[in-house]
Amino acid sequence: MDLNVLFIVVDQMRYDCVGASGIRPVKTPNIDRLAAEGMWFENAYSPLPVCAPSRQAMLTGVQPDSIGALFNYNFVNTHGADPAVPTWVSELGKRGYKLGFAGKWDASPNGDEGAFGYETVFDAAAWSKEIGEKYGPIDYPNSWFGCSNPIAFEDTKTCRICDASADFIRRNAGSPWHIWVDITDPHLPCRPSAPYDTMYDPAEIEPWDGFGDTLENKPYIQKKQLENWKLCGKTWADFAPTAAYYYGMITQTDAAIGRVLVALDETNQAENTVVILLSDHGDTSGDHGMMDKHYILYDCVTHVPFLVKAPGLPAARVKKFASSSLDVAPTVEALLGMEAESARHGHAAPDYLREDFISDYAVFTSNGQQFGLFTQRGIRTEKYKYIWNLTDRDEFYDLTLDPGEKVNRASDPAYRDVMAQLGKLLLAELRRRRDPFASDWVAWQCGRGE
Repeated sequence: MDLNVLFIVVDQMRYDCVGASGIRPVKTPNIDRLAAEGMWFENAYSPLPVCAPSRQAMLTGVQPDSIGALFNYNFVNTHGADPAVPTWVSELGKRGYKLGFAGKWDASPNGDEGAFGYETVFDAAAWSKEIGEKYGPIDYPNSWFGCSNPIAFEDTKTCRICDASADFIRRNAGSPWHIWVDITDPHLPCRPSAPYDTMYDPAEIEPWDGFGDTLENKPYIQKKQLENWKLCGKTWADFAPTAAYYYGMITQTDAAIGRVLVALDETNQAENTVVILLSDHGDTSGDHGMMDKHYILYDCVTHVPFLVKAPGLPAARVKKFASSSLDVAPTVEALLGMEAESARHGHAAPDYLREDFISDYAVFTSNGQQFGLFTQRGIRTEKYKYIWNLTDRDEFYDLTLDPGEKVNRASDPAYRDVMAQLGKLLLAELRRRRDPFASDWVAWQCGRGE
């Protein structure tokens, strides 16, 4: 029997804001259910925590930097995935699968959903027109910091994307199908509808572990980020309402995902469907005094939810380090018996269940974006994180002593040896992923902590 593939992407969701993480009191019952029934990765990290590059990794299975997908292509012209190069999606099309896409297409600047094989696509323009006619002009206050949404939950883009996906699942029951459900939330600005807009009281939300960071001894660009966003001097009382809207948007997104799962259950297809859910990257929402996700490789933007539920896979909480977006292509190929592409930089989910499979660190990159370019390469283990900043001081965090990553210990001689070791591991992995900055011209810097 051919397995269906339900692929769900949420935009800008932190790992610690999913109920299954057991860290923050955010209600996500539908994601939690999938996490309990499948493989839930406790240490999944985005290979490049920006929207378009992360999605290109999902589509191609290769590190975005290696194909020139350095940042969002709608910001600065950049290279990206080529429709002429086969992907796991095009392979499903060859096998006779019905292919659907609903939501945010950021997977390539070289072609739309149809160019990569998707036949049924959610009509965002029609949705926008309908909302305009029904609600008229809407004045959203508070800019990027979030606010309540007057649009009813059932009319929100979040819900409509999931309803369109549920309709696709019902319509194609009986034949093999794949749908990519790319939900545009909880990307800022977070504007949840009732009842989610008042579900969380800002006064009860604890500050993030990284809040209160003075940014002392950090790369200068981080202070510049605060200046550009006009965030200098803001207190937790200023950020708590934004965090509350972020929480609400996550619970609203989870509720919409539940409508997709209902369609699976009602059509008796849950038992023959591969479900993969992940986020492209996380979010700050006041963490380290920042907004959004640029110029940093803190856990709040790199550590993401990632789960795989499939027939034959056991329910498991996986502690090994995974590469989230890079693991999508090899996972689909392995679970559906496709011929694996040798160029893949990630690993299949079943690999993490093998005792002989060692994966005790994650590697991630960033190239800046909003206010200029800034090259970063990072590696994280259970205890440490080292970030190689090619044009500024490096960062090193002892996560046992400093889980909020507030104290940069890159210049501390006590960590010199472990930093050099992590630099070697980082450089080796960058070269395996064909990173353009892992050349001998600059590689001598890596691991020095300067």
